[in-house]
Amino acid sequence: MNIKQAKEYIKDAVRLYLKKDEFGEYAVPVVRQRPIFLLGAPGIGKTAIMEQIAQELGIALVSYSMTHHTRQSALGLPFITQKQYDGQTVSVSEYTMSEIIASVYETMEKSGIAEGILFLDEINCVSETLAPAMLQFLQYKVFGRHSVPEGWVIVTAGNPPEFNKSVREFDVVTMDRLKLLAVEADYAAWHEYALDRHIHAAVVSYLDLKKEHFYVMEMTTKGRSYVTARGWEDLSQMLYLYEQDGLKVEESLVEQYLHNEKVVKEFCAYYDLYRKYKQDYQIEEIMAGRATQKAVEKAKAAAFDERLSLMGLLLDRLLADMDPIMIRVKLLMELRNVVPTFEGKTVEETQALLDRMLQTGKDRLAALQSANSLSDADKKALRLKNRFLEGLKGEQCFDYASIKQAYGSQVEGLKEQTNQEKAALKAVFEFVENAFGKGNEMLIFVTQLTVSKASSSFIATFGSEEYLHYSKDMMLGERSVQIKEELSKLDL
Repeated sequence: MNIKQAKEYIKDAVRLYLKKDEFGEYAVPVVRQRPIFLLGAPGIGKTAIMEQIAQELGIALVSYSMTHHTRQSALGLPFITQKQYDGQTVSVSEYTMSEIIASVYETMEKSGIAEGILFLDEINCVSETLAPAMLQFLQYKVFGRHSVPEGWVIVTAGNPPEFNKSVREFDVVTMDRLKLLAVEADYAAWHEYALDRHIHAAVVSYLDLKKEHFYVMEMTTKGRSYVTARGWEDLSQMLYLYEQDGLKVEESLVEQYLHNEKVVKEFCAYYDLYRKYKQDYQIEEIMAGRATQKAVEKAKAAAFDERLSLMGLLLDRLLADMDPIMIRVKLLMELRNVVPTFEGKTVEETQALLDRMLQTGKDRLAALQSANSLSDADKKALRLKNRFLEGLKGEQCFDYASIKQAYGSQVEGLKEQTNQEKAALKAVFEFVENAFGKGNEMLIFVTQLTVSKASSSFIATFGSEEYLHYSKDMMLGERSVQIKEELSKLDL
């Protein structure tokens, strides 16, 4: 299965494990809640999906890599204590609480979230002395004499032996206590993730053309040569930073993230073309509805790989503006319930309420961050909310009218952003129509808008006549399966 399918399986398993019956007991008894074992090549996103699952379910996440753990750090240190048995005092061995289990309790204490996921990575790389204790842990959720709190689901991950020399293959006894999910690299699944994470358009467009370069593992005379999804994502972030500072992207940078000589050279050559396309087509002019006839004619005459790159540039530019708009929507939804609470308050009461709200906001942000249950979008929305409240305090807006006006300014700002983005979306649709008609390019563009969470949320919230027209014309709602088949047949 691919990583997207694995995510849904794990998410469903966690949700069902945490489901309770009418008496408040877990529907699946804790002893029957098999830990999940996610087995797949390195860098395909195993850790990333755990963060997404925790955020989407609103539960906590504690992650540990088992490679550095010894028997003592996992089980706890032994100590001697005195106990009474049949009227006699005897010395017995006890264990301090495991560092791993202690971190679960600490997360619960800081965040106030009682349920979560304990994610143990590199589980099949534990030392030989720790292996017997791991069997006990996987069956009973116990390290030493201390158990994982109820309401915490165990998810583990590891690499197949061919990717890691330290891997110890589990025996049947151990495997029979796990839910095994074998995951393979799959570009189609990662592509959706890439759109949501705003992975650099040069990376996405290049991989649309060279899907075989998405994940590479091969042996050469110089050693193992590899390219992973993690490498592409990390490179994407660095490309953005280099472009912001006006630095030149060279092979020496790319090869720090992609460890395959052929892929490095081909991507660098493509990246130079990508930068040229961005300049030649004047993307900002297209967005502003001022596309030149020269740009339209150039697009018409372009080869398909150039057209695909152009579509990536346009989509990337649209999503770059839609993301902050949808974050601002989250902000206003938070503030909508806050502003009315100031009505009828005196200046002193308003000041005190602002102080309490600011402290509560900071505490909430810290708590959710400590639990790893906060998405980037939600984190930004909460920070913007705190900034808004700090602005009220700094500007000494201590009367209801001033606070309401400040909120109204935020609403007006959102309306202006939204209108500009809707105009840009309309302009891009017109350009694509003029250049390519209703061909494959329009099909790809509409499908990408549908797949991306940012664009689909924006359109669902604010509407787009052009999107509705073209998606209806192409019967997107009725042809989703057929479209995927058509896209897979395109010579990309």
